[in-house]
Amino acid sequence: MSQTIQAIRGMNDILPDEAELWERFDDAVRGWLRAYGYRPIRMPIVEPTPLFARAIGEVTDIVEKEMYSFVDALNGEALTLRPEGTASCVRAVLQHSLLHAGPQRLWYAGPMFRHERPQKGRYRQFHQFGVEAFGYAGPDIDAEQIVMCARLWDELALSGIRLEINSLGSTEERQRHRAELIAYLECHREALDADARRRLHSNPLRILDSKNPHLQELIEGAPKLMDFLGEASLEHFAGVQALLKEAGVPYRINPRLVRGLDYYNLTVFEWITDKLGAQGTVCAGGRYDGLIGQLGGKPAPACGFAMGVERLIALLREEQGGVAVQAARAEPDVYVVHQGAEALAPAFRAAEDLRGAGFDVLWHCGGGSFKSQMKRADASGAQVAVIIGDDEAREGSASLKPLREDAAQRRVPLERLAEAIGDYFFGDEEDGNV
Repeated sequence: MSQTIQAIRGMNDILPDEAELWERFDDAVRGWLRAYGYRPIRMPIVEPTPLFARAIGEVTDIVEKEMYSFVDALNGEALTLRPEGTASCVRAVLQHSLLHAGPQRLWYAGPMFRHERPQKGRYRQFHQFGVEAFGYAGPDIDAEQIVMCARLWDELALSGIRLEINSLGSTEERQRHRAELIAYLECHREALDADARRRLHSNPLRILDSKNPHLQELIEGAPKLMDFLGEASLEHFAGVQALLKEAGVPYRINPRLVRGLDYYNLTVFEWITDKLGAQGTVCAGGRYDGLIGQLGGKPAPACGFAMGVERLIALLREEQGGVAVQAARAEPDVYVVHQGAEALAPAFRAAEDLRGAGFDVLWHCGGGSFKSQMKRADASGAQVAVIIGDDEAREGSASLKPLREDAAQRRVPLERLAEAIGDYFFGDEEDGNV
């Protein structure tokens, strides 16, 4: 017997119990995004490889080591499974001239792909909600995006997520800092690890984000980007902080927060938890005013963030345990039980009629005794069982049995079944029952 085929390492199945929790999470996030005026956009999973090389940066870890890239066998085009959503969103905005209609608030969701070493909270196929705002230059949109995250954590009853912020300034300010940083690191070249030496001249800012404990003292003594910021950058950063304080959102300025993508400028931020081990960042983003021009469009300001669905789901489980999963389980309103050859067709029609009336209905399939069917009905979580046997079928009726309270079973005509179930769920207004 041949061995069964397994899923690709780091690309995971999401089974029904987990998937239902994801659905509840997705619904909450979509409602939250609507409340802030963000509209959905959907982009392809596969994009031209040069899009990410130009947007993310050719010397970043993502482009150098982590992208799933391949050549289309039919036309020789270099293609990549998207490793992040911002570049794709900007490409779509430019291709379809969305900014001609004015500033845009957009969101997207879906899988991203990076060839990383799988571990808890870090997978090769992972899912994100991304939020992007185009055409807003001031610190108000930066602050709003940060504050809206804080509101989501409250709505999801998630605690222990802290905010770190920084400013990367302008391109010119980063270039001056970069020159000083390279000079400093060159003086300590022997102390650098192999990864830091590789990045020394190509992407030295990323060395500041190294997790190597042997480099921490050296990094602490490195020139601080904040010391190179000019008046405009400092004023923008001060504006963000003032609005965060106004909203009562606590934060910490982390001068080593640089993010892993080359397109960021000015405000960057991360929401971090200590409850998920090494993969503690659950949401991150910032401003990227140069990216639209970099990808061939008329320069325009932009700001956005992405949050990792797997990590937030894990945090929900960590904080709420089995309660989150139990609450997420989809339960029908009605379970239709049928017994006998004459009952099959009217039971099938009754289930469809009830769905048409707005009820969630499980129609029993696969046969079985009346007793076994009622066990299934009870286990389903349904509030009411509709029972149709041959006797009910002959007289055009159904028996209605409450499953979650001690109430008598009663028989009703099939044409009044939806009305009777509605009375059970919502009360009989004429009788004054609620």
